[in-house]
Amino acid sequence: MKLRGIVSICVVLGALFFASAYVVDEREQVVITRFRKIVRTNIDPGLYFKIPMLEEAKVLPKNLQEWDGDPGQIPTLDKTYIWVDAFARWKIVDPIKFCQTINSMSSATARLDDIIDPAVRNFITSYSLIEAVRKSDRELPLEIGIEEIRKDQATTYDISTGREKITQGILKQAQPKLDKFGIELVDVKIKRINYVDRVRRSVYERMIAERKQIAEKFRSEGNGEARKIIGEKERDLKRITSEAYKTAQEIMGKADAKATKIYADAYGADPEFYSFTKTLEIYNEAIDKESSLVLSTDSEFLKYFKGYESESARNPSAGNTE
Repeated sequence: MKLRGIVSICVVLGALFFASAYVVDEREQVVITRFRKIVRTNIDPGLYFKIPMLEEAKVLPKNLQEWDGDPGQIPTLDKTYIWVDAFARWKIVDPIKFCQTINSMSSATARLDDIIDPAVRNFITSYSLIEAVRKSDRELPLEIGIEEIRKDQATTYDISTGREKITQGILKQAQPKLDKFGIELVDVKIKRINYVDRVRRSVYERMIAERKQIAEKFRSEGNGEARKIIGEKERDLKRITSEAYKTAQEIMGKADAKATKIYADAYGADPEFYSFTKTLEIYNEAIDKESSLVLSTDSEFLKYFKGYESESARNPSAGNTE
């Protein structure tokens, strides 16, 4: 019985120890409440004890917390409807106010929704789309081909506020409303801006038209360059052909002159033989087996036939030679 009693006492003491002990982490801040009244705060990291059943340790985060808003459709000052998705970073700087007003992280998120979302909508509707998108009026480099198409459009914009100052304005507008909850809004940023479906289709159609115009411009320049290359090719081809024809004619002229000289030298050595061979060539060209000539016996054209007949009469065997 004594052993059982000792064990029971140890169990009760252990339960009381674990119920009264709490640990404060470096990333946490703890508020001790007694009957929902704050009795202790600003507790350094370490192991501490509280009165069991009477006191409660409210553990709150000390590091930065994330708030991610729901994307919403907002019209800009120039009546362009866009989807805006914003996010923020916040932290608890006064745990006493936080416990007295909100008392939970889920309630803090709801309060942030109620305060930051209207601030984002208020600033987006107060400025044009280009102010919400761009940070400065720095000139942007245009895509190849776009600069020619947009040469009549402005490539710089008169941006007086810009996206960074808009987010700073959202932060300044929301922060005073969060002071009473012990929350400090560290930063607010716009994560994403998209066109609504109707505007997006219009933008895509304009982009497609611009790309088609760029493609047509490149095709036109390519066709012009192709015609230029073909023209140069035809000009060079005619020049080369003309020079080749000139060179060939010069070579043929020199060859004909040289052949004529050789013929003249050869035939000049025996004019009678030259006359005989030329007459035979004429016979070959003018007379065949189907030709009929009616000539006078005194014709000079038949003088070699006459000599052939006289020779055949004196030597019959010569007439049978082919």
